[in-house]
Amino acid sequence: MPKEQEQRHVYYDRDLKIEAYNLSGIVQKFPNHFHEFYVIGFVEGGSRHLWCKAQEYDLTAGDLILFNPHDNHYCAPLGGEILDYRAVNIPPDVMEKAASEITGKNFIPHFTQNVVYQSDITQSLGRLYDAILKGGPRMEREEAFFFLLHQVLEDYAAPFDEAELIQPNPQVQMLCSYMDEHFSENITLDDLLTMTSFGKSYLIRSFTRQVGVSPYRYLQTVRLGRAKKFLEQGVPPIDASDMAGFSDQSHFTNFFRDFTGLTPKQYQRIFTDSRHAASPEAVLTGTDHDEREEP
Repeated sequence: MPKEQEQRHVYYDRDLKIEAYNLSGIVQKFPNHFHEFYVIGFVEGGSRHLWCKAQEYDLTAGDLILFNPHDNHYCAPLGGEILDYRAVNIPPDVMEKAASEITGKNFIPHFTQNVVYQSDITQSLGRLYDAILKGGPRMEREEAFFFLLHQVLEDYAAPFDEAELIQPNPQVQMLCSYMDEHFSENITLDDLLTMTSFGKSYLIRSFTRQVGVSPYRYLQTVRLGRAKKFLEQGVPPIDASDMAGFSDQSHFTNFFRDFTGLTPKQYQRIFTDSRHAASPEAVLTGTDHDEREEP
């Protein structure tokens, strides 16, 4: 499929403080990774094979996808079919505040299912996306947002502290915390070994089994999340790369594009353009995957 037929539209709603995006005509594989935010999405067209937390799913149009922060997942086309996909990314603090307002109590939600086949909730998600896309009145967008969350929380979420979660053992949790805090440093396996009683092979296998991604992939994903924050703040991509701990600009750009479908500069425009836009959201559409990053 010609690259120019691929479309990537990303919108940032400054009132709701969420990202909404649409991927259409996409054949790209997305490697194993996780997000630090909640994702509510649905397949609008095409088919995908999804791996999420050691489970596999075949997705088609009308299927709802729910990711908690740190739910590792990856996907690939089925039968070479292109993907049309819509989703919203919701930061944990935004989700917690909205969930508390909806439930009337302190409520940190945990999605109990990652995939809901042929869900009517996709219509509510589509309405929210359309309201953001057209720059509708704030009340319209807020209503659509809360209506969507009410449906999802009612049917497919449990309080985080009541969910049946299998947590990594204390040593692995300590390694995650260390990488969260020291992401910009040149961390080696030897550094991690000094904090455990593991050997290298066992550390890699045990960490990957319990967390869902390898130590290196975990570190790179954390760095990606930090780099996105720097870009949102207007830090130039070359500086964001260095501040987040990536070894060089080229590696950063390739890694960023593999995991988000956008280059760092394309992603940054969503936020830098919004500072001068009259509407509450910034819009980016991308079709050129060969765009080169400039310092």
